[in-house]
Amino acid sequence: MTPLRAGILAALVTLVTDQVSKLWLLNGFDLARRGVVKVTPFFDLVLAWNIGISFGWLQNDGQAAQLALMAVKVIAVIALAIWMARSQTRLATMALGLIIGGAIGNGIDRLAYGAVVDFALFHIEIGGNTYNWYVFNLADVAIVAGVAALLYDSFLGVPAAKAP
Repeated sequence: MTPLRAGILAALVTLVTDQVSKLWLLNGFDLARRGVVKVTPFFDLVLAWNIGISFGWLQNDGQAAQLALMAVKVIAVIALAIWMARSQTRLATMALGLIIGGAIGNGIDRLAYGAVVDFALFHIEIGGNTYNWYVFNLADVAIVAGVAALLYDSFLGVPAAKAP
């Protein structure tokens, strides 16, 4: 399998997994009705509608703001796809596929619901105080994993062999 095909496959698997998990949690599991579902002492399922971007930045539910966020997302996906098509290593290509699949998954949410569906919450209690991480979804996990893989490939990866 060529690196580009591996990247496209990574994007498709990410997109499908993200959307299936969200659809199941919203419709099959009915997370909205259940409220907070404790999975482990440090992990809960909780429905959060993110109308902003990463970490809840730029929260604005106005139509113009949502269209601007979608425009930025489309431009970013196009730029990442061009980068992926030109990538020289399988790891970088797959990493870009993860990022693209995650971005498209969150974009679909924004189009369908006007916000991104987030549901995963890690937390810890220390000295009677509870500290929460931001609520996230599988698309976000794929984006972070893709960025980490790109950094690894960029700084520690094996350089591609040069053609004679």
